[in-house]
Amino acid sequence: MSYQVIARKWRPRSFADLVGQQHVVQALSNGLNEGRLHHAFLFTGTRGVGKTTIARILAKSLNCETGVTAEPCGECAHCVAIDEGRFVDLMEIDAASRTKVDDTREILDNVQYAPARGRFKVYLIDEVHMLSTHSFNALLKTLEEPPEHVKFVLATTDPQKIPVTILSRCMQFNLRRLGVDEIGGQIRRILDAEQLTYDDPAVALLARAADGSMRDGLSLLDQALAAGSGALVTQPVEDMLGTVEQRHLADIIEGLIENDAGRALAAVDEVFSLARDLGRLLGDLAETLHRISLIQHVPDYRDDSRSDWEPLVDWAARLNAEDVQLYYQIAVTGKRDLGLAPSMRTGCEMTLLRMFAFTPADQGQARPAAGSDRPAAAAGSGTTAASASSSPAVHDRPPTRPAPPSKAASAESAPEPAAPPSTPEPSVVDAPAAVAAPKLAPETWAQVLEGLDVNGSVRAVAGLLALKAVDDDRLEFRVSRDDLPLISDRFKASLTDALARQTGGERRIDVKPVDDDELITPAKLAEDDQAQRQADAEAAVATDPVVRTLKDTFDAEVVPGSVRPGEPTRH
Repeated sequence: MSYQVIARKWRPRSFADLVGQQHVVQALSNGLNEGRLHHAFLFTGTRGVGKTTIARILAKSLNCETGVTAEPCGECAHCVAIDEGRFVDLMEIDAASRTKVDDTREILDNVQYAPARGRFKVYLIDEVHMLSTHSFNALLKTLEEPPEHVKFVLATTDPQKIPVTILSRCMQFNLRRLGVDEIGGQIRRILDAEQLTYDDPAVALLARAADGSMRDGLSLLDQALAAGSGALVTQPVEDMLGTVEQRHLADIIEGLIENDAGRALAAVDEVFSLARDLGRLLGDLAETLHRISLIQHVPDYRDDSRSDWEPLVDWAARLNAEDVQLYYQIAVTGKRDLGLAPSMRTGCEMTLLRMFAFTPADQGQARPAAGSDRPAAAAGSGTTAASASSSPAVHDRPPTRPAPPSKAASAESAPEPAAPPSTPEPSVVDAPAAVAAPKLAPETWAQVLEGLDVNGSVRAVAGLLALKAVDDDRLEFRVSRDDLPLISDRFKASLTDALARQTGGERRIDVKPVDDDELITPAKLAEDDQAQRQADAEAAVATDPVVRTLKDTFDAEVVPGSVRPGEPTRH
C-alpha cells in the first residue's frame, strides 16, 4: 500500500489553488493572457511558500494543449505529464548538487534544440544561489538572449548570493511568508476534504508552528494525524510540538500581577515535568506580553484568532504598561541566555525571579514620577516611617540588619542648637572675572584661534595660516605654498562660521599662498613655545643642586631626551 504525503497530494495544480501569493499570480496571469512573456523568471522567498509550485504551474500554462493561458486545463497529456513529473521539456535542475561549471555547460549545450513535445522548453533551476561563480558566468549570455523556445525559471531562498548580473536579466518575484490564518484555513480545507475530525485549537497550534511555510504546516499535519490516530486532537499536538499550555502562561501572568512568585514557579515546575521546552515557555510568555502591550497602546487592536482574548484584555487593564515592557525585555534576554545557565530549568526560574525582583514594592499605589524621590527616602516624619515599617513586605524578604547609626543621624536625633544669625554665604569658588575674548587682529590671531569652537582638523589647518589684514567684510590670510592644498572650500566654510559666532560678524576669507617660510602662524608660535619650554626644562634639570650632586658623587649622567617640560599653565 502506497501513501502520498499531504504536502505532495495537495500541492496546488493551478494559480487559483495557490494560497497567499496573489501579487505574483496577478502579474503572471496578466503576462500570459496578454502575451507579454519574459524569458527568465526569478522566484525568491523562504522555504515552503510556493516557488517550485508556481514554476510548475507556469510550465503548464506555457505548454497546455489548449494554448498559452493563465488557466491550464490540467487534463491534457502535457498538463498530466507535468503534474506527474515526467514531461520531457520541463527540466528541473537541483543547483545544490550540480554546482560545477561543467554541469552548467552540459545544460546550455541542449538549449539550442527545439522542444520534443511541448511549445517551450522550461529550465527550472532550484536553489540557484548554490551555483559557483564560473557557473553563473557561463549562464550569463544564454540567460540574456535565449532561443525563443526556451524559458528559464530560477528559484532561491537566498537572493543576496546571486550576482547582480543575473538579477538584472530576470523578472523577479518575491514570495511572502504566509500568515497563520492562511495556513490554518488551508489545513481546515484539507481536513474537511479528507473527512477527518479536528480541534480548532490544534489547527491554530500547527499554523503558528509552521512559521510562515505551508509545506512545514502540512508536514506537521501529517505527523499530528499519525500521533492522533487519524484525528487532529489538541493534546497530542501539544505533546508533539512541546507547546506550553495556556494555563501555564496564565499562572505566570497572574503571579506577576499578584506578586506571587510561588505560583509562577509552580507553572515552570509543571512545564518541566511534562518535558516541554522551557525556552518555548519564555518565548510564549514574551509573545503574550507583546499582545498585552498592543492592547494597552493600540486602541483599535483586536485578535480573535485565539481563545485567550478576554484574559488578555483583563491582564492589560491590571498590568502597568512600563512593567509589561520590562517583563518582555527580561523574557527575551532570559531566553537568549538559557544556554549559559547551569540548566534550562535554573535559567527559566531565574528569569522569572528577575521579573519579581524588579517589581515595585508599592504596586498598589501610583508609581512615582521619574526623577522624584522614592517613598521610603521621602519619609520625613516618625508617623510616616512607622506606617512604612508596618506595611507587609512584597517579596517576603528576610529582614535586613539595620545599619549602625551614623554621626549625622545622631546629630539629627539630638536637640538642635539655636541657629546663629544669618550671614551672607560666601561663594564656594572665588571665580575670576570673565576675561573678554581678544579682538581679532594679526597679532592676536593665535589667541582667537585657541578660543574658536571648531574640530581638531579645522584647528590644525587654521594653525598654518597667518592673518595679515582684517576688514569689515574680509579677512586676508597667508599660507605656505606647500600647505595650500589643505585649504578647501569646506574648511573655509567651517572657519567662517566659527569666526562669525566668535566675533559677531561674518567676513569673507581670502587665502594667498607665499614662499616665505618665516610666516608667523599659530603653529609656528606653538612650536617655538614648545622648544623654549624644552630648553628651560633641560636647563632647570642641569642646574638643579640634587642633579649636580649626583653627577659629582656618582659620575651620573642625564639620559638625553628623557627631560620633558610640564604642561603650560593656562589662565
